[in-house]
Amino acid sequence: MTYIKTTLKREIAIDSIITIHYFEYMKDFVFHGESHDFWEFLYVDQGSVIVQAGENHFRMEAGDIIFHEPNEFHAIRSVGNSSPNLVVMSFITNSPAMNFFRKKNFTLNKSERTLVSCILNAAREALATPLHLPSIEQVKIKPNAPFGSQQMILLYLELFLITLEQNYLQLDAKPPERKRHFPLATPIELSDTKAQRIEEIIQYMQFCICEQLNTNQICQHFSMSRSSLQKLFQKEKGCGPMEYFNRIKIQRAKAMIRDGSKNFTEIARFLSYSSPQYFSRQFKKSTGMSPMEYASSVKGISQALKGDD
Repeated sequence: MTYIKTTLKREIAIDSIITIHYFEYMKDFVFHGESHDFWEFLYVDQGSVIVQAGENHFRMEAGDIIFHEPNEFHAIRSVGNSSPNLVVMSFITNSPAMNFFRKKNFTLNKSERTLVSCILNAAREALATPLHLPSIEQVKIKPNAPFGSQQMILLYLELFLITLEQNYLQLDAKPPERKRHFPLATPIELSDTKAQRIEEIIQYMQFCICEQLNTNQICQHFSMSRSSLQKLFQKEKGCGPMEYFNRIKIQRAKAMIRDGSKNFTEIARFLSYSSPQYFSRQFKKSTGMSPMEYASSVKGISQALKGDD
């Protein structure tokens, strides 16, 4: 008896991973946009955002996902009253089946959302680089990553993409239409005015809120001298750039305390303070209260409001 092998077709094969992120952004977050030569998807886990894809703009709610094909310009800003939580993943593939995802966004079902969670869990096991830092341009593998954990990222991603395509093609469902798009009042573009420039710097600070940003990094990113940066902030905001960056961090810390999903040590680590003690000192310096006192104050106000109902 002669056995003959059968080569199975791989409809979607991922060659490599660029980034995997899970972001918890401020509710007024804005990212002016970029384009690159690889695929990317953005999934809204919580909150609402407006995404620019090429010339169009789409409002995305929790459970929605959008795909950006290679070289498609894309930008994002949060809308609504809650801070958005976003999953962003970029990767390289030359599979022809990926043509299905061009110009696509739609809402995931429960099983599809579960696969997104599987990708994130595999990434947390395999990767040394934190998922919440937006400035990371190359993921690094843990030296002691569990056996097979790197491959699990690829397998879950391929399974996720294949499942999406099967759900809309094999069940004779029409390919999902892109959500209704609408023009923004003004295009997302840079300006040379001082007001616009400082707004761009502040948005960059928000983008780096989980990092230990310094003056030199800001100057390098915007091609400015230290003296020009200092003068701009002193004139427009009445303080230095790093003092303003710390204010943004403290505002984020206050929102996280009100949310109650992280303790003070976790908040300090999330915002890249050197220690919980340093975070507490900076918080008190800015607000006049320790994090514990602020939390007690917020809790007391909430209870008082409930009593008025």
